[in-house]
Amino acid sequence: MTNSQRYLALDVFRGITIASMITVNNPGSWAHIYAPLRHSEWHGCTPTDLVFPFFLFIVGVSMFFSFSKYNSTLNKESLIKIGKRTLLIFAIGLFLNSFPQWSADYSKLRILGVLQRIALAYGIGSLVVLAVPRKYLLYTAGSILLLYWGILYFFGGADPYSLTGNVTIAVDGAILGITHLYKGFGIPFDPEGLLSTIPAIGTVILGYLAGGLIRQTEKSDVPLKLMLFGALGVAAGLVWSLLLPINKPLWTSSYVLYTAGLASVMLGILIWIIDIKGFTKWTSFFVVFGMNPLFIFALAGLWAKSFSRFIKITEADGTIISGNSWTYKHLFLSWAGELNGSLLFALSHIVVFWLICLFLYKKKIFIKV
Repeated sequence: MTNSQRYLALDVFRGITIASMITVNNPGSWAHIYAPLRHSEWHGCTPTDLVFPFFLFIVGVSMFFSFSKYNSTLNKESLIKIGKRTLLIFAIGLFLNSFPQWSADYSKLRILGVLQRIALAYGIGSLVVLAVPRKYLLYTAGSILLLYWGILYFFGGADPYSLTGNVTIAVDGAILGITHLYKGFGIPFDPEGLLSTIPAIGTVILGYLAGGLIRQTEKSDVPLKLMLFGALGVAAGLVWSLLLPINKPLWTSSYVLYTAGLASVMLGILIWIIDIKGFTKWTSFFVVFGMNPLFIFALAGLWAKSFSRFIKITEADGTIISGNSWTYKHLFLSWAGELNGSLLFALSHIVVFWLICLFLYKKKIFIKV
């Protein structure tokens, strides 16, 4: 049975994810963050490590519904849409990396990033789901994950899943140039690199399959099927992790199954609460975030860089600090302490950007990125 029902839960899930992304990206101090709001140092998975794959999973779910207007086939119209959107999202990510453009050192500019991975995973994932018959997509996703595992294992060093021994550094460095990789791990290694984008495409495909499950299942049965689908993914990811550790920076295949499974379970629970049981009064806060997700995420990134780079304040002792540091120190740290102050600083960003989203929502302005 085909189910044409629009699910409010999907908009809420998208909004929760964007709000979470803004929160974890904008602490008052990177030295003072509660453990669940930190990424794993290497192997493992914290709540923060779930945010990005959850968003890519939602991208996949949404693709199933949006591509129905093209009869879910790869044609000139769908190809143009996919190409334009992929290039736009990638360009916005590159713009944020190089901002402010007039003072950027382009010889050391990081080429990839979160938005760039979203663009590539969406673009390539879209071509795959439209070109491959849906009954073969699960096998396709499995083949992608097995292929990536093989590349990591056979072409890596003595410890192929370690920071210094993984093969993604060599591949990304050869294609992009070592100077254009992320340096936050102490060495040139990009957690949103080209090679590790291959399994991220698998995350999108699994989301697309979940969208198909939703569309072709009786509404009352959707939550249970999504949770069962998700439970299988979680179990498979945990079993696979005995051989291939769950690791976000490498976006390992076990990480894909584990996080996609949790995303499916989460979506099933939200559909049951919101769309089946009708508990919707609390959802409006997240719905407004979910209506302009990539725009508000990019705006938050632009604001953070601008506030830190352009606003300089002189302290009483003559020290010059950024607007970010001054706000955290004087408006939050001074009375809430280091950890709570850092958290409240991040949550203040949520309030500000929610107000912007609310304005856009009430004006029915939906910026498609």
